[in-house]
Amino acid sequence: MSGKKPDAGAPAVQARGLARTFPSPDGGFIPVLRGIDLAVAAGDSVAIVGPSGSGKSTLLHLLGALDRPTRGDVWLGGEKVSELGQERLAELRNGFVGFVFQFHHLMRDFTALENVMLPRLIAGSPREEAADRAAALLEQVGLADRASHRPRRLSGGEQQRVAVARALANAPPLVLADEPSGNLDAEATLRLHDLLFEMIDRHGAALVVVTHSRELAGRAARVLRLEGGELFVV
Repeated sequence: MSGKKPDAGAPAVQARGLARTFPSPDGGFIPVLRGIDLAVAAGDSVAIVGPSGSGKSTLLHLLGALDRPTRGDVWLGGEKVSELGQERLAELRNGFVGFVFQFHHLMRDFTALENVMLPRLIAGSPREEAADRAAALLEQVGLADRASHRPRRLSGGEQQRVAVARALANAPPLVLADEPSGNLDAEATLRLHDLLFEMIDRHGAALVVVTHSRELAGRAARVLRLEGGELFVV
């Protein structure tokens, strides 16, 4: 990743007074988040739980600079998101933040190796270096023998493991995971949870995970509940 380096002493992600409203059909506004404060340091893990529709995914999108708040601010590595241009924002999203979604969002015409290579190629790494990094990550997630397989030839659990490897391709200081095991069976779910925390520990990243899984939430250092647009310590 080129450009300014994030402040190593700053939290991986910080939010102050974060609010988000959406237009309602009657011409008014629906408040989803109401003044969220949150700071997550390197090596910290936070699980966010709460009822469906409470705004958990909305919060994650704001923390990852995929959406803009109605009010309040987000800092990524000490950089204030609202003050950044589109080029720098794109750099941060690709190099500073690793995303794992409920649906893996793999490129269906690319192999597992090529999918994991993408973030590094976007960041400008040479193709050989990106391939070496991707191969190492696929080995770490137990998929070295599936590197040449396209998503349709992988199970749901294998696809999510590829997605975790892709999220870590640029060694991001922050990983955001949105219901990462929501579509997996019980065995694949436990395997993915083991993998996610093993990889976070190994790479020293901060983790914020949105989940309905009590088992996954219980592994985090902190559990916060989002309800009524506000965060509460569980």
